[in-house]
Amino acid sequence: MIDITKRFPGVVANQGVNFAVQGGEIHGLLGENGAGKTTLMNILCGLYRPDQGQIQLQGRPVQFHRPADAIAAGIGMVHQHFQLVERFTVAENLVLGERKQLWRDNPKRLHQRLRQLASRYGLDLDPAMPVWQLSVGQQQRVEILKALYRQARVLILDEPTAVLTPQETQGLIATLQQLAAQGTSIIFISHKLNEVLAVCDRITVLRDGQTMGTVAAADCDTHRLAEMMVGREVDFTRPERASRDRPEPRLRLEAVSVQGHHQRPALDAISLTVHSGEIVGIAGVDGNGQRELEEVIVGLRPPNQGTIHSQGTLAHIPSDRYTMGLIGAFSVTENLLLRDYRYPPFQRRGMLRPKVMAQQAMTLVNDYLVRTPSVQTPSRQLSGGNAQKVVIARELSRQPQVILAAQPTRGLDVGAIDYVHAQLMAQRDAGAAILLISTELDEILRLCDRIAVLYEGQIVGWANAATANVNHLGLMMAGKHPPETLSIPMAHDR
Repeated sequence: MIDITKRFPGVVANQGVNFAVQGGEIHGLLGENGAGKTTLMNILCGLYRPDQGQIQLQGRPVQFHRPADAIAAGIGMVHQHFQLVERFTVAENLVLGERKQLWRDNPKRLHQRLRQLASRYGLDLDPAMPVWQLSVGQQQRVEILKALYRQARVLILDEPTAVLTPQETQGLIATLQQLAAQGTSIIFISHKLNEVLAVCDRITVLRDGQTMGTVAAADCDTHRLAEMMVGREVDFTRPERASRDRPEPRLRLEAVSVQGHHQRPALDAISLTVHSGEIVGIAGVDGNGQRELEEVIVGLRPPNQGTIHSQGTLAHIPSDRYTMGLIGAFSVTENLLLRDYRYPPFQRRGMLRPKVMAQQAMTLVNDYLVRTPSVQTPSRQLSGGNAQKVVIARELSRQPQVILAAQPTRGLDVGAIDYVHAQLMAQRDAGAAILLISTELDEILRLCDRIAVLYEGQIVGWANAATANVNHLGLMMAGKHPPETLSIPMAHDR
C-alpha cells in the first residue's frame, strides 16, 4: 500500500500511509484508537476506496471496488467478532455463500476435503461439528480455515487473542507461524504489545493517520513500540503496593447464584470479599458469568439466592460503555452529570442550571483529560478512549468507597489503557475497594492484589497476583485444574 490517503468529512483518517507485507511474513499493525488502522484495512479489504495512493499485489497495481474483489485477489480477514452461524456445522460455515460448491460435493466428500485442508495447516477441526459446540479457540480456527478455503494469500487478523486463554493464544501463534512458513502473509492487529513482539517479524506503527515507522520485532521492545504509538514513555511495570493495616471489608458476596439460559446457573454460589485499599481481580474467558456478576452487584439482575453487602458509595464502570455507561445522543455535560443533575447546585427549585452544569463538566473534562470539541458534543461522537474517560470521570469524581470496574480497557489503545490503570490505582491508594472484572490477564496481573478465576459461573481457584503462575491461571480459565495448588483466599472468601 503506497501513499494511501483517505478523507472523511472533517477527518483525515489516513495521510500518505505506506504499508508493505512480504510473502510468508507475519507483520504487526499497531496504533492508538483513531490512528487509522481500521480504515487502512477496510481499504485493503475493498470496503473503502482510497482518495489517493495505490495498492499493489506481487508488484502489480490492483483496484478493489467491493469486498468480493479483495477476496478474489486472495485477501481474507478474520474479524474480532466471529462471523459464524452457530447452528451450522463447520463445513456449512466454510462453504456458506458458495452454492455451486454445495451442489458439486456430497457431504462425505466435502468433509474429507476440508479435513485435508485443516490438516495441511495444522488446524484440528471436525467438519461435521456444529459451531455452537466449539470452544472460542476452535471457532477462531474455523474463521481462519474459512479464509484459507477461499485461497487467501494475505490473512488479516483483528485482535485475534482478545477472547482466548493463554494456552489457546499459544496454539494460535503456532498456527500462524505454520501458515507463514507455507507462504501465507499475515497482518496481525493487536493492542497486546508482548504478543505482537512474540509473533511478528516486522511491525508498522500508525499515529494520527500517518506511518510512524516500520521496525523489526527482534530489534524492538514494548517501551519503544508504546512510545511510537503515543509519543511518550509508558510504564508497564507492576506498581508497588503500600501496606494497609487492618483493611475493612467493603464489598461481600455470600453464596450468590443467578439463573442463566436453558435452566443452567450463570453464577453458582459465588462468595468473595473486597477490602478497602485492595483490587480483587476476576479472571476468565468472556462468557463464563462475568456479565451476570456485574449486573447482580449493581442491582440490574436479582440473585436467585445468596446475599450482597456493600458499604459506602458504589461506582460502576460498565463492561459496555455505549449501552450501559453513556447515552449517545446526550452531550458530554449531560453524561457527566447523569447521577447528580437533580441535586444542588445543578438545579434550583426544580429547574436545571445549564451554566453551572457546563462549568462542572469543563472541570471534569480538564481533570480527566477528555478530548472533546466542547462539553456540548454528543458522546456518540467521541473516540472509544474519550468515551471511557467520560464514564470514569463521572463515576470516580464522586469519591466512591466501592468500585466495580468491568472490562475497563476493552477496545482501548495503550495510551488510554495506561490512563485508566493510573486512575484505578489512585483510587485504590485512596482506600477504595475495587473489584476488577477483566478478560485481559496482563491487566489482572498488573493491577490486582488477589485473583479469582471464574469458569462456567463458579470461582474455581484463587491466586496471589504478585506470585501467580500464568500457565496455571490459563488452565483454570479453560476449566482444567493446574498440577499445583494456588494460594488460598482470605478467610472471608472461603
